[in-house]
Amino acid sequence: MRNQLFDALTADEIRQVAALVRAERIGGERPGFSAVFTDEPDKRLLRDGVAVPRRARAMILDRSTSQTFDVVLDLEADKVASVTEVTEGSAPVLVEEFALAPQLIKADPRYVEALAKRGITDMDKVQIDPWGVGNMAEIDVQGRRLAGSVSYYREFPDDNGYAHPIEGVMAVVDLQREEVIAVHDFGVRPMNPDLCNYTADANQPMRTDVAPLEITQPEGVGFALDGPELTWQKWRFRINMHPLEGLVLHGVEYKDGEEYRSVMHRGSLSEMVVPYGDPSSEHFWRSAFDVGEYGLGKLANSLRLGCDCLGEIVYLDAVLAGEDGEPMTIENAICIHEEDDGILWKHTDWVTGKVDVRRSRRLVVSFIGTVGNYHYGFFWYFYQDGSIQMEVKLLGIVQTRAVEDGEVAEHGTPIAQNLIGTYHQHLFSFRLDMEVDGWQNTVVQNDAYSVPVGPDNPQGNAIGVRKTVIETENTGDAITNTQSSRNWVVLNRGKTNKWGVPVGYKFLPGWSSATMLAQEPSLIAKRAGFATRNIWVTPYEPTEMRSAGEYPNQSRSGAGLPEWTKADRATVDTDVVLWHTLGVTHIPRAEDWPVMPVEKAGFMLLPVNFFDKNPALDVPATAPKHCH
Repeated sequence: MRNQLFDALTADEIRQVAALVRAERIGGERPGFSAVFTDEPDKRLLRDGVAVPRRARAMILDRSTSQTFDVVLDLEADKVASVTEVTEGSAPVLVEEFALAPQLIKADPRYVEALAKRGITDMDKVQIDPWGVGNMAEIDVQGRRLAGSVSYYREFPDDNGYAHPIEGVMAVVDLQREEVIAVHDFGVRPMNPDLCNYTADANQPMRTDVAPLEITQPEGVGFALDGPELTWQKWRFRINMHPLEGLVLHGVEYKDGEEYRSVMHRGSLSEMVVPYGDPSSEHFWRSAFDVGEYGLGKLANSLRLGCDCLGEIVYLDAVLAGEDGEPMTIENAICIHEEDDGILWKHTDWVTGKVDVRRSRRLVVSFIGTVGNYHYGFFWYFYQDGSIQMEVKLLGIVQTRAVEDGEVAEHGTPIAQNLIGTYHQHLFSFRLDMEVDGWQNTVVQNDAYSVPVGPDNPQGNAIGVRKTVIETENTGDAITNTQSSRNWVVLNRGKTNKWGVPVGYKFLPGWSSATMLAQEPSLIAKRAGFATRNIWVTPYEPTEMRSAGEYPNQSRSGAGLPEWTKADRATVDTDVVLWHTLGVTHIPRAEDWPVMPVEKAGFMLLPVNFFDKNPALDVPATAPKHCH
């Protein structure tokens, strides 16, 4: 469904939201605008022809009381439609709060004393990373804004602090009261004495045999933008930036003949969690919900030509609400370009010797967000054969901890003297609101198997496919299985191709499909319950947007997908949403230090009987000067 009501808010609309919130005194004298975004309309109303107003939603923090308010605003009527106080969980973190935490901690005499035991007296050389405290069961988080901390030492401003963790010291801060409520000292451990920097000056000499590589398109790019709507060859969709989810695609369609056919209404990252696997007292509580706690979209990078993106690039800026409610612009937040992708199809006729080959070109729409020591790139690829790929690129510096001389690290990998990289996971939850040739869809789980030897398979060579219709939310196995080539197809059983087969799109998981390794009684296992399955199928419900619930910051309720699917609702021939947990279990290598090479993970959406034949037969051959 393509509709401007789903588009991101404009700068003027953000100003309107801020003015209405302040006029109603929601959030007190100085409300904190944790996130402001479009309140997307219920698709069912639009399908029924109901007039729906343009609406916005704001997650507001009262800085003076720590109260969180969920506010819906009618932009056409210029009024507040509803205000709900949030009692489970809290608004996403304000950057202002995390800037305050280190100041408070460094001024606390207990913290100063703990560092003095370690020979550290210059606080200007101390780096403090704040973390959420949702996993600390012993702390009452109700009605409070709290942050835990991990400390590092920098020899100089550009030093890699993660090479020098100040082990054993952890503080907890009440951000609203502006006081340190606890400082824990779990004992002194040695600090890695070596500088471990990744900059060019620390890694001389540089290679001298890297020849220039230039990508040019003399006639310009092959796509067109009309506001947020992009068209490229046979693809058409709308591009938006969400302050929490980051890059969001709406109304994805593919042109078949003279008709645009729908594939997906909305695709985005819904949530992601990074749980750490060290059970020690100073580390067990560490995890991060990078969408719901920190707002991945707000942390988008301004991309640079030739560094983050290469070729003929078109950038889109992201207009988001700042924490004071006024619009702010992240320049070059979204990168759009085309790139060569090798062979699309090829055949050599062994009888005539004639060769026919086509090269594949793909469209790339991407953004990169930075959360502390990690960076995440999200790359949507669109192909000429009607397929779509999502690739997540993980970058940055691994989390570290100090160990004693000769200590055997059970939950980390040695990477430097007295230093290990901690075992952890990155668990991404994607929400794919599919509309395959319309909204009445059904999901089928497919498993290949060896047909038992018998009258129907006397030679034992037969291959069968077991098809399990996902009739309700809890039907199917929900876990990837490479041995059975398991995949899930979203079908429109009311439409068939020329050969009488229902049209569909296959969801094909990638190689990184781990699920949550943490278990009870850990709080993170409950808080990130979405990560216990690779696949969830739910009927469309406009209030179900983020798989760990709307407010995972300091929440311990287990909200989101596990709660919604208890009802085991019907999912046949209806508007279905496919949720995928993509999991990377990171057991660090020495080669990941001091900065890790990119690690990639992802999934694909492939047309399955959506067309009558290969839709890429009309891709022209490469010009003779390039392909003799």
